[in-house]
Amino acid sequence: MLETWDRAAEGVMPLPSGRLVRGRGLRRPLPEGPTPALALHLLGSPPPPVAWESRWVRWPDFRLPADRHAARAAMEEAWERAAAERVEFACAGGRGRTGTALACLAVLDGVPAAEAVAHVRRNYHPRAVETPWQRRYVLRFAAG
Repeated sequence: MLETWDRAAEGVMPLPSGRLVRGRGLRRPLPEGPTPALALHLLGSPPPPVAWESRWVRWPDFRLPADRHAARAAMEEAWERAAAERVEFACAGGRGRTGTALACLAVLDGVPAAEAVAHVRRNYHPRAVETPWQRRYVLRFAAG
């Protein structure tokens, strides 16, 4: 059964393939509506427990993932599962790390790396991807 997000739901970003992914900040209350099938928590310390499947990607605030290979593997799994399931990306505020991961997802979905940050800012949040090194990470993500 296809269990994707409602396109109009809070924080849901469309990808060119039609996949829908949700980004959010963990400091804010859980949005109303269905829960994710998979959540990637992009945090410097272990996330709080949730009632659905989740992965912790160790990623300190304003920085880059501690293990870039593990982060890429988690993002690739999330992208694959987003074709048929509700997938969510979350950090504390929902902009920097979440925006960076969503931009990487856009690259996996076929958006040129040079346009991925603009795609996320246009379709998710205008201030997503906060630092120059996060923007550089997206550019380098395309190279593998």
